[in-house]
Amino acid sequence: MTLIAFDFDGTLSNSEMTVLLGQRAGVAEQMEKITARAMNDEIGYAESLRERAGLLAGLSDREATAAFDEVQLRPGTGELLRRLDAAGHHVAILTGGFERGVERALAAADATVDTVVSNRLPVADDELTGEVEGPLIEGTKDDALAELAARRDTTVEAAVAVGDGANDRPMLDVAGLAVGYEPKPAVEPVCDELVSSMTELAELFEREEILPE
Repeated sequence: MTLIAFDFDGTLSNSEMTVLLGQRAGVAEQMEKITARAMNDEIGYAESLRERAGLLAGLSDREATAAFDEVQLRPGTGELLRRLDAAGHHVAILTGGFERGVERALAAADATVDTVVSNRLPVADDELTGEVEGPLIEGTKDDALAELAARRDTTVEAAVAVGDGANDRPMLDVAGLAVGYEPKPAVEPVCDELVSSMTELAELFEREEILPE
């Protein structure tokens, strides 16, 4: 059994939750600029996330739910997750994105994972407050991975991490196998392997004997 940790936005999903929410709130362009700066390590992730959440203040929860319903997994992701589950691995999603979007995308693809560590957008009076809560605002993914590894009686050196952006770099840096999914330039140096599709990732897992051929 291997602990395998995935990022979500930009990795398992080609949707960017905050952009989908931003489109509903009419602030998508500002969202995209903030996201790009964060993923290229130009501003801190916590700062960028709070800025993006702040732009969503006043968005109705009905519109937020509709945005989360638009979140989709990449082609082949559901099948890969089912194969990993059948092989007995512990699969985790570590994301600065939001649990409702992750849950909806997994359900739509008839896929499950063992652990989701994510953030939340609080709602008051049926509107987003503009605040954000959760363990991966100030917390980093290497710490989250280490905590998961300890609970599973394994180590980060025995774990696999898959991600693409600057906030994935800490977990990619410590994992025994670091896989970049079309990683940003600032992230690529810490990756052991690079892939650009779920098919390539499945083939890599087969070569590494994580999955049977």
